[in-house]
Amino acid sequence: MPWTELRITTDSKHAEALSDALFDLGALSVSIEDAAAGTDEEKPIFGEPGEPVDQMWDHSVVVAHLGDDMDPALTVVAAANQLGIATPAFDTVEVEDQDWVRLTQSQFDPIRISERLWITPTWHEAPDADAINIALDPGLAFGTGSHPTTRLCLQWLDASLHGGETVLDYGCGSGILAIAAKKVGAGATHGVDIDPQAMVASRQNAEQNDVAIEFFLPDAAPEGVYDVVIANILTNPLKALAPMLASRVRAGGRIALSGILAEQAEDVAAIYGAWFDLAQPKVEEGWVCLSGTKR
Repeated sequence: MPWTELRITTDSKHAEALSDALFDLGALSVSIEDAAAGTDEEKPIFGEPGEPVDQMWDHSVVVAHLGDDMDPALTVVAAANQLGIATPAFDTVEVEDQDWVRLTQSQFDPIRISERLWITPTWHEAPDADAINIALDPGLAFGTGSHPTTRLCLQWLDASLHGGETVLDYGCGSGILAIAAKKVGAGATHGVDIDPQAMVASRQNAEQNDVAIEFFLPDAAPEGVYDVVIANILTNPLKALAPMLASRVRAGGRIALSGILAEQAEDVAAIYGAWFDLAQPKVEEGWVCLSGTKR
């Protein structure tokens, strides 16, 4: 059965309100895109957890998938009337029904992290059977190895762990960093996340990779210090959590931090410099990984 994709051209003032109205009218899904996506005018927008998104694209496209009982033109008129605005310009696209699972899988190929480390979805053959292969599928929580912040952390772990280190992965998401740490030789490894779904995903992924890792919500996490603490979250949480994260690293131990935009790195480094001698930052596609040794 084909689906009708409704695409409404609007501005930053009305994009979110139109999205809400379309949901109220029965749209199956709604998203907001940059109307300039794919051009030189495309503008990335990043949000921080707990912080309102205070910007939107000046020229936006609200994309809604409609049920077969919804008339696109009437839906746009009804949404505009609900907001008390003029009917905006729109067009529609027929989306043919597909094997969506197979289509999604086709978008995720094995990812080479380093000379010896790969992230390989379970539906692919490992490109290098002799490498360290982490079997990981897109799922309930963030972290498949495709994002620069995750790759930077994986590369740091691969280069920095020598075997037997105790590791804390704070903000573990899918568990990918904790799993990688174990695969490259870490000792006792723990993962912590505030999201219960991350606990489910991380435990499943660890079992799938045949590694022993304990995962905890923050209030249940054990006390103590670690040889290595890694946190791939975002700048505002990293700033707020700095005293706690620093306290979990033993003297002479190491920390790695990512989820930091290049223009934010100096602020984060200034805070963590109170406890750590920081190395030269690693940068990829505008994202930064900071690392250091605790004094």
